[in-house]
Amino acid sequence: MRRGCISLGNVKCDNCQRTIPHSGPYLMLEEKDGSKCFCEKCSLDKGYAQYKVEKGEKVLTFFPEPEG
Repeated sequence: MRRGCISLGNVKCDNCQRTIPHSGPYLMLEEKDGSKCFCEKCSLDKGYAQYKVEKGEKVLTFFPEPEG
């Protein structure tokens, strides 16, 4: 399961080991073998996140577009 979260300043990215700054977005990916946190950059690099335009603004989303 994917959860889009906002950091309180004490979260580390499990991929690059950087601390995610206070109020920074990150992805928590829960799998059968545990959960992992990914910063914005690592989420984009791994294809877990994307930017899209909503109401004329560019926004980051961690949730894929539904296929159909």
